[in-house]
Amino acid sequence: MTTSHITAERPAAAPGDDETPVLEVRDLHVEFKTREGIVRAVNGVNYSVRSGETLAVLGESGSGKSVTAQAIMGILDSPPGRVSKGEILFRGQDILKLSEEERRKLRGPKMAMIFQDALSALNPVFSVGNQLGEMFRVHQGMSKKDATAKAVELMDRVKIPAAKARVNDYPHQFSGGMRQRIMIAMALALEPDLIIADEPTTALDVTVQAQVMDLLAELQQEYAMGLILITHDLGVVADVADKIAVMYAGRIVEQSPIHELYKRPAHPYTRGLLDSIPRLDQKGQELYAIKGLPPNLLKPPAGCAFNPRCPKAQDICRTDVPALVPVTEQDGAELVGRTSACHFWKEQIHG
Repeated sequence: MTTSHITAERPAAAPGDDETPVLEVRDLHVEFKTREGIVRAVNGVNYSVRSGETLAVLGESGSGKSVTAQAIMGILDSPPGRVSKGEILFRGQDILKLSEEERRKLRGPKMAMIFQDALSALNPVFSVGNQLGEMFRVHQGMSKKDATAKAVELMDRVKIPAAKARVNDYPHQFSGGMRQRIMIAMALALEPDLIIADEPTTALDVTVQAQVMDLLAELQQEYAMGLILITHDLGVVADVADKIAVMYAGRIVEQSPIHELYKRPAHPYTRGLLDSIPRLDQKGQELYAIKGLPPNLLKPPAGCAFNPRCPKAQDICRTDVPALVPVTEQDGAELVGRTSACHFWKEQIHG
């Protein structure tokens, strides 16, 4: 179970002077060829993140959020996966047009990823100091001695106690929370412009979750980097993110500044996710859960993919796919940064 701090206010991000987003994803489509047919895991995703800004990408398992991140990093399992359409602009350059060698040079110095299972991501036969130091040996040509010193410095930076004494320890000798800090240190090593954190608090207890999220927020502000935080838990991102993109069945169904989404969600799926957060004032009551399961992407339902689970679904929802459209006040005033892919978003946000 996770905690929720949905009433806390976080200062607005301070984007860098360069108004060009660090990353911009445009109409991204990713598909996987299987024996049963083609799985369209990502369908027309658009989002961007600037320097000093945190974007949370939220959704259940199978929504396409991690596949989108893998496409950005260039680490899709291919085959069977491939980017079938779209652009991924890093500092204005479409990195999908780069060679594999050119993309490899971006990973580490320019963009990095924190994986959700630190024990699986770290190599069990090498010490953590060796693995942290490899970044400096490979990308900056440092000696082993200097690289180890940098590894100790990084371990100190992510608040691992007795870093100098533990630099030669192996991953299994660290707790889950400490291993996740090592993954954060590895991502930060070359001070990239963008970090993607894929479920960084999975399998951690509530206290350690909060510590890891606080550390990420602190480092993100210190280095003024763009941060994409992938999660299924709205309670985790409330105090950290600036804006949020909610994904369902490979599409973005709602985008919003973070606190506006908590106050007035504009999509029934988002409403369901909010209602699923455990609350202290509901002690003894049955926890809410969205009925049903996410759709099979080999055979997605007609119309809105959420319609079989939606308590407000009507006939049009079962035939027409809703476009992602701007959300406005009742008087037509623009709500900056807000979009929804629901035929009845007006009833949802103003009802």
